[in-house]
Amino acid sequence: MGAVKLNCSNYILRALFTFLWLFLLALPGVSVAQPPSESEVSEAPQEGGSVMRSFTEREQELGEAVKIADKTKHRILFFMGVTLLVLILITAGLGIRMAFYGHQLFIPHMLFAGSSVFLSIAHAVTAIVWFFPF
Repeated sequence: MGAVKLNCSNYILRALFTFLWLFLLALPGVSVAQPPSESEVSEAPQEGGSVMRSFTEREQELGEAVKIADKTKHRILFFMGVTLLVLILITAGLGIRMAFYGHQLFIPHMLFAGSSVFLSIAHAVTAIVWFFPF
């Protein structure tokens, strides 16, 4: 089997030319920002604060997830946590049976492991959405 000689200078030149082409292709999309002229500034409406005020003073309606009482949220997270703990214990039990006793339980072990990972992510996201700002 023959050795393949790599010429590094060719790869470097190719990379430089590729970078140059990408730069030249992206150049027309880049525009230089210029400050507005005096006439554009004078023509702009002077009531910019009223636009912002309409957004900040609007009454905020609470979503369905926020309307749930904290006690109910804690109860839901508790049941999710208990289910997660049971799934992890089952996954560990199946792994121990495979490792020490030689049973062929790889597929059930992976199904319970996948369920555990899914429920742990769902539990974490739910807790963050409901309780992150405290």
